[in-house]
Amino acid sequence: MSVLHRTRNAPKTPAADTPSSAVDGLVTPLPTRVPRTRISGAWLGICVTVISFVVLIVFMLQNTGSVAINFLWLNGSVPLALALFIAGVAAAVLATSIGAARMTQLRRLVRRDKD
Repeated sequence: MSVLHRTRNAPKTPAADTPSSAVDGLVTPLPTRVPRTRISGAWLGICVTVISFVVLIVFMLQNTGSVAINFLWLNGSVPLALALFIAGVAAAVLATSIGAARMTQLRRLVRRDKD
């Protein structure tokens, strides 16, 4: 039973035979807010990652048909899900490298302005 239910059903005035400390033990203040921690952030990240992997596995299991791939001098056939996964990873690597180059550029600019 939660604290709210216990305090709601508690008598307004303590009985004569109950000590006041017993009544005070029933009425405890609720914490205003629980602070965020690194562990809670990591836990949330792990949950999101697991859900993403489950969605990715379902996607790959549903798209097992082979498709022909032609890239420059390379020819072959791979499952559709694998081709899309490789394209997605390549796009993520490209976006990450561009972002890293921009962050490096901004760090150099900030260091130059400080001096």
